Amino acid sequence: MSKLVPPHGGKGLVCCLLEGKALEDEKKKAAGLKQIEISSRAKGDLIMMGIGGFSPLNGFMKKADWKGVCEKMLLSDGTFWPVPVTLDVSAEDAKDIQGKEVALVRNGELMATMKVEEVYEMTEADKKWECELVFKGQGPDSEKFWEVAEKDHPGVKMVMAQKQFNIGGPVKVLSQGDFPEKFKGVYKTPKELRDEMDKRGWKKVAALQLRNPMHRSHEYLAKLAVETCDGVVIHSLVGALKPGDIPADVRVKCIDTLVEKYFVKDYVIQAGYPLDMRYAGPREALLHATFRQNYGINNQLVGRDHAGVGDFYGMFEAQEIFDKIPQPKEEGKRLLCEPMKIDWTFYCKKCDGMASMRTCPHSKEDRVILSGTKLRKMLSEKAEVPDHFGRDEVLTILRGYYEGLTEKVEIKMQRAASGSTM
Repeated sequence: MSKLVPPHGGKGLVCCLLEGKALEDEKKKAAGLKQIEISSRAKGDLIMMGIGGFSPLNGFMKKADWKGVCEKMLLSDGTFWPVPVTLDVSAEDAKDIQGKEVALVRNGELMATMKVEEVYEMTEADKKWECELVFKGQGPDSEKFWEVAEKDHPGVKMVMAQKQFNIGGPVKVLSQGDFPEKFKGVYKTPKELRDEMDKRGWKKVAALQLRNPMHRSHEYLAKLAVETCDGVVIHSLVGALKPGDIPADVRVKCIDTLVEKYFVKDYVIQAGYPLDMRYAGPREALLHATFRQNYGINNQLVGRDHAGVGDFYGMFEAQEIFDKIPQPKEEGKRLLCEPMKIDWTFYCKKCDGMASMRTCPHSKEDRVILSGTKLRKMLSEKAEVPDHFGRDEVLTILRGYYEGLTEKVEIKMQRAASGSTM
């Protein structure tokens, strides 16, 4: 009997991925359906619905769900859900598809079929309303939100660029893309990760969210979790990121090196999941916790500026939001994955080790401020990386990656990364 936290929604793992004869039959049927090209974000969302990562969702949201999630973080049936999962289509594609089945494709690959139960228009005002509720935080950039967001916030740009209509309804997923092959041994479905943790007898499990290469603060957080839990999952996003971020294959190589040399393997699992980043800060921290519950994880490490971008969010806003979420009466509809709230961490020269604001009494000048953004900026500019910022073996991998780049992207430093607000 598994000791792990049950999947979110109270329905077990809701998996929309077809296999065997059902898969072959659906592929044949899809050949005769209207084809709709989808975005990279929608592809990742589809795969998560396929493997059960987005349980209890079994399709893209209809208008009542979209509205309830934006406004109250609740699906229309009262289940907690923090971020819209919608599929946008053009006016041309939206014609005469209500009540019909369509095929969803991405760059020529057949991803799914969908029963279109609802077609609803998304006006500019609707998109702005979604952005203000989902992406607007308490950081200085949000004081002038619409002056900067459409230019500097990748999540807002994504929503505002969406087509004129959304379509909602259940899906049958036909592919996991190239993730199982490209990230073999790292990419894991919720069932695969649950099976692995069950074999180890784990019950209390923490996840470390990663979209940047693993530096000393990440390593410290993971080891804090190992000390207090049965084990930690270093759970890395292997979907699409914004320009300037480091691709998944490089990050995976860095994590492999760290786990091999600096962790006791019995207490750590490296895993990858197929989503694109939304950069929704606090709301995305809640999304991460929601789907991690489906992976069998009941604790999520939340440090400084989790899933943030620029200066749109307060430093610890992603921790605070967990105390404000709705609590449905039915336990199955509540979020059961809890945050492990960690203060700002750094290397302190006087402490001679990793520390946090709660454990280190020394001055800012004694501290090496660690952040993924700061590391990317230093490496992209071929600047010297301070001692104790990252492990030498990891820095060697990252320097090799940057030396091979033919096109550089300017890395914008935010307050959280620079340490200016410490």
